[in-house]
Amino acid sequence: MVNTDDFIKRIEKILDYYNLTASSFADKIGVQRSSISHLLSGRNKPSLDFILKILDVFPEIDLYWILNGKGSFPKSNETPSPTPISEPIIQNSSNPIKEVPTSKNTFSNDTIEKIVIFYKDGSFKEYHPQ
Repeated sequence: MVNTDDFIKRIEKILDYYNLTASSFADKIGVQRSSISHLLSGRNKPSLDFILKILDVFPEIDLYWILNGKGSFPKSNETPSPTPISEPIIQNSSNPIKEVPTSKNTFSNDTIEKIVIFYKDGSFKEYHPQ
C-alpha cells in the first residue's frame, strides 16, 4: 500500500525538479487538473493508471521510488556491470554449492534481452547483456 503523505511529497519533489505547477504537470501527463488537486490535498489516492502515466512521460522516475521512496530520483544512469556468467563460483566447504548442468540453447536466434534480479526488500537490478 502506498503511503499517501509520502507519495504527495514525492510528487511535490517531481514538480520542483521539473519546475512545474500542478496544472502543467496534469496537462503533461494527460490527466484532469482536478485529479492532481485532489491527490495533492490527500482527498484521493493515486491509481495505477496515474502512476503509469507519470512513468510514461518521465522515464527517469523509478517505479519503486515513486511508490515507496526506495531507489533514487532521478534514476541514476549508472547500470551496474553484471558479473560474467562464466566466472567460477568459489565454494565454501561449510556450504557446498552443487553445480547444475546447463543445456545448450537449441534456438540460434534467441538472445537474452535483460536479466532482472528481485530482492526481498522490493528493490531490483537489471542487467542488459551487450
